Formats: sequence, C-alpha cells, structure tokens
Amino acid sequence: MASSLRTRRGGPRLRAVALIGIDGSGKTTQAHRLAEALTAAGHPATYHRNAGGRRWLGRIAKRVGRPDAQRLVGRDGLLAVESVLRWLAIALALLSCLVTGRTAVMDRWSACQYASIRAHGGHRWERLARAGYRVFPPPRVTFLLTVDPAEAYRRIEQRGTDHESMRWLTAAAAAYRSLPEYPGFVVVDGGGSPEEVSRRIRAHLSEWLPDDPAALAEPGGGGPPRPTGGGRDGPVPAQARP
Repeated sequence: MASSLRTRRGGPRLRAVALIGIDGSGKTTQAHRLAEALTAAGHPATYHRNAGGRRWLGRIAKRVGRPDAQRLVGRDGLLAVESVLRWLAIALALLSCLVTGRTAVMDRWSACQYASIRAHGGHRWERLARAGYRVFPPPRVTFLLTVDPAEAYRRIEQRGTDHESMRWLTAAAAAYRSLPEYPGFVVVDGGGSPEEVSRRIRAHLSEWLPDDPAALAEPGGGGPPRPTGGGRDGPVPAQARP
C-alpha cells in the first residue's frame, strides 16, 4: 500500500496529479485551480486537458446532420478515436513536464477512457486500451470527483457548450465505480461549491501545500476531510494505477 499524503519533509517530487469523473463533475475547474495553487506554493505546475475528442466529433456530427458522434463514426469508431487522441494528449503532457520539470495536473486520465468504454458497452476494447495506456507512469494521486448525474446534467446545460443525456451520465458514473482501480482513487464529493471542492482536494496534498489553509479542517470539522467513497477510514493511498 502506498504511503499517506500527509506532510513529511524530504518527500518525493509531485510529478503528476489526475482529476477524473463524469462530465459536469468539475474536473476542469478544479484542475485549473490546483495547477494555480501548486505554482503559487513554489511547485510550478501545468494544466493539461487530456480530451478524447468526443465533443469535437459531436460538433462535426451536428454540421453534417447526425445527432451525435456515435452516429457519425459508430460506437467502435468513436472508442478508437477517443482512445488514440487521449493517448496522444497524455503522452504529450507527460513529455512536456519531463522536459520542463513542472508538475502535470491532468484533467482526465486513462481511467476516463476505461470508463467510457464500459459506459458504451464496448468491453472487448478495454483490454486493448489498457495495453496501450500501460506505458504511462501512474499519477502520484488520482482524484475521482463524484456528483449526482442530475446535478451534472444541470451544470452541462447551464454552460451551454455541449449536451449529455442523463442515460449517458448515469452509465458513466456507474462505470467509474466498476473499475478495478476504483479502490485506489481518492474520492471527492464534487457536489459543493468550487471553493469547497478545492479545499477537499488540496487537503490531500498538504505535503506540497503545507501552509495552505485548505489543508486545515473545514469549519466545524476535526481534521482534514476524508474521501467520500471506497469505504476507507484512515490514510488514503498515494497512488492509483489506471
């Protein structure tokens, strides 16, 4: 079991952190906030959006009269495109941070692709995807932001840049929970305000943000907030291996 993320002197450099979850869970907002917080604390970090191209394909589908990306290229075609584009995005992000020495804050990770495959019912593709993504070293910690699918749907409709169905959001949420990596994720309730969620995330990174007030207990609490999933009562694992 990997060690806790509690503060200790001389700890390892934070090379990568990943934030995953269904659309509308707040990944992008929190990844930007975390990159800014780490940089301000003296740990230069870069935000990386490791998208799979589904939104881009969806826009193309609309232009040619198809309802969505899957109707444009088929389920298998969509999963293939997603897997390749996300692999390339992660590879470029890791290479960039290897060269610059900056921390990579990953908005999406390989687990997002595995969950997408499961939610689409394309399980036979998962073994192939895992073989391809296995070359990447795991992030120091992977945060899974959880939110009720109905709230995620409301957020997506409010931003107005894309659309997801309740059926898809519910299937994706279940897919994340079904992954074998799930027990290793740090599960964070993403249903609160951006400030509340940010505080929960940063409290788990007190080794790199030792003077950050977010590492302290929330008002009325007795210590750093614990993850909301996985049935875990003590220190959370420091690594997840998607």
